[in-house]
Amino acid sequence: MQVPHSSVPGVTWPAIASGPAAMLLALLQQLEETQWLTAAELERLQFQQLGQLLAHAWRTVPYYRAVLDTAGYRPGQDVTSAFWHRLPILARRTIQQQPAAFISGDPLPSHGKRFHDRSSGSTGTPVTIVKTDIEHLFWQAFTLREELWHARDRGAKLAVLRAGMRKAAPTASGGLLENWGAPVATVYPSGPMALLDLAITTTAEQAAWLVRENPAYLLTVPSALRELARHFHAHGLALSDLRALRTVGEVVGPELRQECRAAWGVEIADIYSATEVGYIALQCPGREHYHAQAESALVEILDEHGRPCRPGTPGRVVVTPLHNFAMPLLRYEIGDFAEPGEPCACGRGLPVLTRIFGRVREMLVLPSGQRRYPTGWFREFSLVDGLVQFQLVQKSLDALELRLVTRPPFGAGDEERLRQMLQAALGASFTVAFRYLDEIPRGPSGKFFEFVSEVADQ
Repeated sequence: MQVPHSSVPGVTWPAIASGPAAMLLALLQQLEETQWLTAAELERLQFQQLGQLLAHAWRTVPYYRAVLDTAGYRPGQDVTSAFWHRLPILARRTIQQQPAAFISGDPLPSHGKRFHDRSSGSTGTPVTIVKTDIEHLFWQAFTLREELWHARDRGAKLAVLRAGMRKAAPTASGGLLENWGAPVATVYPSGPMALLDLAITTTAEQAAWLVRENPAYLLTVPSALRELARHFHAHGLALSDLRALRTVGEVVGPELRQECRAAWGVEIADIYSATEVGYIALQCPGREHYHAQAESALVEILDEHGRPCRPGTPGRVVVTPLHNFAMPLLRYEIGDFAEPGEPCACGRGLPVLTRIFGRVREMLVLPSGQRRYPTGWFREFSLVDGLVQFQLVQKSLDALELRLVTRPPFGAGDEERLRQMLQAALGASFTVAFRYLDEIPRGPSGKFFEFVSEVADQ
């Protein structure tokens, strides 16, 4: 057990916390209990909280006054599942078209300061969300829950490789902080944190930095982790102190988990979140599936008709944050697909997501108009000699563009081999144009997509 910071001189154990640390510990104590509630009890508490949110939205948010009136809402009424499913699904474009209509006219001083947060725009349509200190407090509490679930040694070194860190790590040498930062260091003593900006460094520079730092834990995005695992494997490098990996921001598949086991002999703990709605699901401590964070958000997986999907059937991810009173988002479709699962054998009542597929933008549109995830070709391409980096872009219903970084240059025979591999993996006939680049850039948030469809919304 690691004892929290104590605010009383001379009293180190049991610790007496105060201020932000005390609030976080109070929330963590409740989360420790609520994770073991039944699914029915968790749903009851969610709708109880939604009753507060809907009353506030009806009273202070122009968009929702009209939406709730149309649904027959009356202030103070109980929010039931039947009523909830009468509310329309909120599309991202609706927020973009009238953002001011979603902002509450009541500042609610008890919720603290308001601030703006902007989504990464990985779907091509970023949005700006207004949040409060209370929303941030819940974000911190669920960050700590994830730490406690995976029982990390907070006294060890953490390495963080992400975009947007140029201020703290302006060069390929990286930066070093004395602790893990908020919220971990707010509550607990911790070891140092090494930082490197993903956007300004190459895979070789990142690998050299990791070897120098030799951390116990690494936090990064899955695409960067994949390149690092391949680099370490190809060059016979090792990280003797590495105990576990953490990923955020992109989809983690079984192939990546296997590559990381082969490269370092460690496991991944993945986090599923979105800027607009906060934490959506955390990986179960003992399994590879995820638990929706029911105390933070109501997560729905819906079919094309808006009905809840049965376990094992993928559907659209629709999320309602429970505590954002500055800019309520009711039944917000974030653009992802996921598959719900049966209750977990770990005993937690939190809903299970067996798989997360990612954005609609990552779906292949067949000439027939059907959509499917273009799996099966990533791993095969990664084994092709001389292929350094690749990205497949669907330009139209029957045309693909394959962007390549190769060493040495590819010829007609190499292109024909790749074309045949694609056709076999995708199960449909496409024309394939080849485009050679020195480097395929990441997005502004450091994310990289091996497949992008430019016809996904057509």
